[in-house]
Amino acid sequence: MGGRETIKQGPDMKTLVGMTAALAVMAAGAAKAEIYKDWTPQKGGWQVTEIHVDSNHIDDYLTGLKTTWVTGNEISKKHGVIDDYRVLLRIDPAGKGANVLLELHYPTLAMLDPDMARDKAIEKEGYEAVSKDKGKEMVAGYEKYRSFVGDGVYSVVTFGK
Repeated sequence: MGGRETIKQGPDMKTLVGMTAALAVMAAGAAKAEIYKDWTPQKGGWQVTEIHVDSNHIDDYLTGLKTTWVTGNEISKKHGVIDDYRVLLRIDPAGKGANVLLELHYPTLAMLDPDMARDKAIEKEGYEAVSKDKGKEMVAGYEKYRSFVGDGVYSVVTFGK
């Protein structure tokens, strides 16, 4: 959305199909574990974005997220794209590696598919909630103290008894 911070929205469907196939192959070769008996994949998935923020700027970053990221996620929830989101902050934020995790839960991975009407409505509502100029102002300077460490979509599994 214009000058606003853009957070990668996860892999495309081709990549997800490949990951699912790889998971199935690994499961087949596992120590005789049986899908739907020993473990069951759950519908949907969590997108986890790993970020390192300079420990002296954690408060600044969280304040910015509250205005931009949380607002955008509330709009996405309203449209059914996600049904939950959260921020995890590492207890020792001064260490190496990611110290902030941004998590989005998709109720179904089909929500990653483009939908022009839905996506344009979300974009419009986003700019009504936080103008392009306000968005630019909020993320100005992030590049000085924030770096992306990783990003992936994870499925939840439950284990049989």
